[in-house]
Amino acid sequence: GKSTLLSVITAAKPKIANYEFTTLKPNLGIVQYRDFQTFVIADIPGIIEGAASGAGLGLRFLKHLDRTRLLLHLIDISEFDPERDPVRDWVTIDEELERHGSDLARRPRWVVFNKTDTVTEDKIDQWEDRIRTAGWTGPVYRVSAATGKGCKALMQAVQASLDNQGKADDESAGD
Repeated sequence: GKSTLLSVITAAKPKIANYEFTTLKPNLGIVQYRDFQTFVIADIPGIIEGAASGAGLGLRFLKHLDRTRLLLHLIDISEFDPERDPVRDWVTIDEELERHGSDLARRPRWVVFNKTDTVTEDKIDQWEDRIRTAGWTGPVYRVSAATGKGCKALMQAVQASLDNQGKADDESAGD
């Protein structure tokens, strides 16, 4: 889902396949917003439990996140794998960000439900209720990278957030 989203919102052509951990190295893409505004978005390999302690390739990729200004946590809410729990996946990533030891867990972060085209609105609402019950208080966006639904609105919100962060940085530099 992450690589598909990257390919939809940028000109990047990452490897896309229907199995976990297709992405083995970070992929970058440039999102063009309006006429002359752009920002870089990175698709990193999935983070697994224990990543902050070096499991898998996670520690190396968590370090990539140290340079970001906004984290989008893309969550597959499809029901293709009944053994998978998207909220448990979110909790795992949240815990790994805390364990990493940098300020990643306090960095601006949004939850993005992906594959919304595969479930009903009621089901999406249920997932949002569950993730909020699990402790998430930040923004939740709903997209379908496969159909493009919600992707433009998400990128507009990302650009607005980055613009606001830039203004705050400029104001604090003047103090």
